[in-house]
Amino acid sequence: MVEEEAKLDSKSKPMPNENLRFGERVLSAGGAAFISAVVVNPLDVVKTRLQAQAAGVPYQGSCRLGCFESNSTVVQDLRSKSPGMCRITGSASVCSDNQYKGTLDVFYKIIRQEGFSRLWRGTNASLALAIPTVGIYMPCYDYFRNSMEVFTVEKSPALTPYVPLVAGTIARSLAVISCYPVELARTRMQAFKGTQRDVKLPGVWKTLVDVINPIKGSTNGQNYRMLWTGLGAQLARDVPFSAICWSILEPTRRSILSFMGEKPRAGSIIAANFTAGFVAGAVAAAATCPLDVAKTRRQIEKNADRAMNMTTRQTLAEIWRDGGMRGMFSGAGARVGRAGPSVAIVVSFYEVVKYGLHHFHQQ
Repeated sequence: MVEEEAKLDSKSKPMPNENLRFGERVLSAGGAAFISAVVVNPLDVVKTRLQAQAAGVPYQGSCRLGCFESNSTVVQDLRSKSPGMCRITGSASVCSDNQYKGTLDVFYKIIRQEGFSRLWRGTNASLALAIPTVGIYMPCYDYFRNSMEVFTVEKSPALTPYVPLVAGTIARSLAVISCYPVELARTRMQAFKGTQRDVKLPGVWKTLVDVINPIKGSTNGQNYRMLWTGLGAQLARDVPFSAICWSILEPTRRSILSFMGEKPRAGSIIAANFTAGFVAGAVAAAATCPLDVAKTRRQIEKNADRAMNMTTRQTLAEIWRDGGMRGMFSGAGARVGRAGPSVAIVVSFYEVVKYGLHHFHQQ
């Protein structure tokens, strides 16, 4: 009986090193975000390209706009405003040859047509996004989780298992809202393809300027709302993702550490967090893939009026109408392949750095 109570107590306790300052937590999270963003960026590019293709984004090069059937005004906008972007030539078979057929095919065609370095397209935006986002997300999650666990253990123990879900939801919402415009820029940078290797593509700042001012001389106060296009879809994706992820990750890593039965060391902390993070990230990514497709489609929409009036529900209905179940899970393989390692790297690096700082303070 005593042993069972001890096991339950160990699973409800927060991770060690809770005396760290907020700045130290931010430093740990920033380092984790940097490594993760660089490692998984190619899969992020692949996922975004597949989703953009499903939305009807045409290719720059030899293709036919007629090959793309979509209600999205991305195609209409490119057809009317940028007629030189895509040559309306070639047969259906030529267009088919230029279409992406899957995750590995995207890798192959990006490397062959655009160059190996284009797999890291948008990495600067990813870093500009990931470091502050994770720097807000992880420390806030720690703070909310610890505060809520102290309260629920004393007042309502039955609610303690739900603390990671609530803490993750609140922390992720704060992080997304704070850094959203950079996320918008990153998606647009990764979605559109360029075949001219020597031409420098727009960076984060130029992409955001183009969002605000799609037509030269048209800037007004209303246009700045475009920087938040798709925020609802982003929250609709990230809040459930975070809730699912932490609901799996937290008990899993504690169970692994409890199973190891030793005082936590750097090696066991990395192993437990990496394993739990990989599983939790992959499951959460698969479950929220349709919402990720909707987010991408809203963020690459170039018609200002349509972008401002679209809702996530309407976007999901459009995706289902255009592509059915396959459309709803466009880029699912790349998304799951990206999210598992990404969450694993971030969580394990974050926790082991906290562990190191904790022991440094104890010396």
